Amino acid sequence: MRSQEEKKVYMLLKSVIFYYHGLDEAERIDLEKTAESLNAHEEYKWALRFIEEDYITSFERAREYLNEIIADYPKDKRTELINMVWQSNNLKGYVTEMEATAMLKLAKDWNVQKELIELVMK
Repeated sequence: MRSQEEKKVYMLLKSVIFYYHGLDEAERIDLEKTAESLNAHEEYKWALRFIEEDYITSFERAREYLNEIIADYPKDKRTELINMVWQSNNLKGYVTEMEATAMLKLAKDWNVQKELIELVMK
């Protein structure tokens, strides 16, 4: 069972990466399925409101928000979050340059760049 904070982190992270280049239909469906599987409908709505508050700055604002929370997470949890986003992006068969750049920025912030690169190489 995930806490409300973890659900918010999960939904914001996934949403902001998908919205970074413009959400497509497959990504929207994936976000809805994730919210359903985590019982995180309110957290998903919160993440969408966060992004809609100012779409242009949403990634940088999310990055600041996530860095404050995730700094206390153990390394395996930080790696799990990056892996979740990487796997979600791969569902469509490719990762855009913008998505990869966003994930690299977060991985650097969270000190899990090596782990992300290992995921990419698999």
